Amino acid sequence: MRSIEVEIRNESGLHARPAAAFVRAAAACTSAIRLENLTAPGPVADAKSIVGVLSAGIEKGHLVRIEAVGADEDQAVETLRRLLAGLGEPVGP
Repeated sequence: MRSIEVEIRNESGLHARPAAAFVRAAAACTSAIRLENLTAPGPVADAKSIVGVLSAGIEKGHLVRIEAVGADEDQAVETLRRLLAGLGEPVGP
């Protein structure tokens, strides 16, 4: 198992478009991947589920944990960490 904590810097948080990009990236991995909002705790989301990711209510400034278990867990966590660092949208300081 590999996990990492990341602060969301995207101005709009993990709304529909960035959530969809996150889910696509997670779905490309063979590992089981979970996403947990540590700032506003709720159910842990399956990172390959758009409904689960959107339901996590992740906003700018929230701290999230990405956890992966499987053959490509290291690569999965790193790929998703990099994705959350920008998401192709304006990033706050």
